[in-house]
Amino acid sequence: MRPIICIDMDEVIADALGEHLLRYNRDFGLKLTPQDLHGRWIWDYIPPAHVDAVAQYMLTDDFFSVLEVMPESQRVIERLQSRYEIFIATAAMEVPSSFTPKFNWLARHFPFIPATHIVFCGDKSILRGDYLIDDNPRQLQRFSRTHAGDSPREGILFSSPANANVTGYRRVNNWLDVEKMFLG
Repeated sequence: MRPIICIDMDEVIADALGEHLLRYNRDFGLKLTPQDLHGRWIWDYIPPAHVDAVAQYMLTDDFFSVLEVMPESQRVIERLQSRYEIFIATAAMEVPSSFTPKFNWLARHFPFIPATHIVFCGDKSILRGDYLIDDNPRQLQRFSRTHAGDSPREGILFSSPANANVTGYRRVNNWLDVEKMFLG
C-alpha cells in the first residue's frame, strides 16, 4: 500500500483568499492585501459591519468556480500520485452550497484526481491518511491525534497569511516545498 496524502482545497490548491480580497476591495473601495492579514484571518481584520457581506461571497453561485489554482499544485500533485495515494479533503460542510461548485472546479483543474478520491467533510480527524496538507491549524490538530490502532499521522501546515504565526507543525510555503518534501 502506498502512503496516503490528504490535501485541503481552499488556500492550498485553490486561492480562496485572493477571490475574497478581490471582491472585498471591489465592493468596499479598499486595497486590502494578503500582507495586511499577516497572522490574522480576514474575519479578524475587517470591520464587523463588513463580515456578513464577506461571508456571503462564498454563497454566490460563482465564488468557488472562479478560484485561481495555486501555482505548481497541479503538476506536483500529479507527480505525487506516482508514489502516494492522493485524496482532496475539503471542509465543505461549512458551506454546503459549495459541494457542486467545488466538485466541478476540481474536475476542471485536477481531472487526474478520481471522484472517489474527493472527500467533503467537516472535521478532518475522520480522515485515514498518513499526511494532511492544510492551512488551518485547527484541522491539523484534529487530524494529528491518532485513533486507537492507527499509525502516527502528520499534519503539514501550508503557509497562508492567517497562519503566519502558527508553530508546532512542519511547514511548506508553496508547492515546490511540497515537491521537495515528498519527492526529494
